Amino acid sequence: MKSYKIAVIPGDGTGPEVVAEGVKVLDAVSSKFGFKNEYTHFDFGGNRYLKTGEVLPASAINDLKQFDAIFLGAIGHPDVKPGILEKGILLEIRFKLDQYINLRPVKLYPGVECPLKDKTTKDIDFVVIRENSEGLYAGAGGVLKKGTPDEVATQESINTRKGVERCLRYAFELTKKRNKANKLTLCGKTNVLTYAFDLWKRAFDELAPSYPAVKTDYAHVDAITMWFVKNPEWFDVVVTDNLFGDIITDLGAMIQGGMGIAAGGNINPEGVSMFEPIGGSAPKYTGQNVINPLAAICAAGMMLDTLGEAKAAAAIEGAVMEITARHIKSLAAGKMGMGTREIGDLCARLASA
Repeated sequence: MKSYKIAVIPGDGTGPEVVAEGVKVLDAVSSKFGFKNEYTHFDFGGNRYLKTGEVLPASAINDLKQFDAIFLGAIGHPDVKPGILEKGILLEIRFKLDQYINLRPVKLYPGVECPLKDKTTKDIDFVVIRENSEGLYAGAGGVLKKGTPDEVATQESINTRKGVERCLRYAFELTKKRNKANKLTLCGKTNVLTYAFDLWKRAFDELAPSYPAVKTDYAHVDAITMWFVKNPEWFDVVVTDNLFGDIITDLGAMIQGGMGIAAGGNINPEGVSMFEPIGGSAPKYTGQNVINPLAAICAAGMMLDTLGEAKAAAAIEGAVMEITARHIKSLAAGKMGMGTREIGDLCARLASA
């Protein structure tokens, strides 16, 4: 029987609660589809940092390299200054494990209330691919004369031909694999960011002839924020840089119904990938059995799909769609009509039926 080694980082706030339900569903489908999951838990997060002053131990990255995938709950603690955990854990893992693709499905499930007038499940079903290892998040820059009237702060966007091209190639391949509208849209700002996005656009145009079945399109990032709202049905796969991807995927989460259903993957196609619910740690709901676990469960499904267990992943998505259509009143914490654990139980039963 095939077995997968899964590193579990429950994290902060409600992270451990939603991860527990994701693991519950993973175990249910693994029994049905004939594979095993071996879990190792890591206590990386705010509580560890407050106790030890250590964000990640020196051995963490090498330890994580030994796994088939990483399942993350949430990072963010109200008693830790913003940026410490995010940079020290999330970005450190993404960069050191070269998880150069951030994969964000934007899909409206049946029964989920969409904030866009007259838009239905047939209108919102696309994927955003965000370059995940370069751009403004690479950390290049610095400060001079800090705290004085002459202070200067710089933040540089790093875009390499290798990094851009491998992200674009992944996007072309995914568009072909989805075989939906076979349309790939490059999101950028070629009219102002003329150095970085000249590289992106040239690489995009040079790769396109290798994928004759894929229609290509370009949109400025400001236009994309308009079209996501007005005509989300125009999009199949969108590819963009790190910063723009970070912004437009939150907009994508809202048009699919909110953070309670949004899941994402940090992908290294040749190495170890990490999967997580997009919403934060929501510490005010900790321990109340009211947080929505569906985003974490969807992240678990994405993890299985990436590992090659497509049937098990489809069973999880089918169970989630059944729940949103027939069993819960809302995606919002405390308003679902069911508790966190009860939703996990139901999803496990439906996915393994």
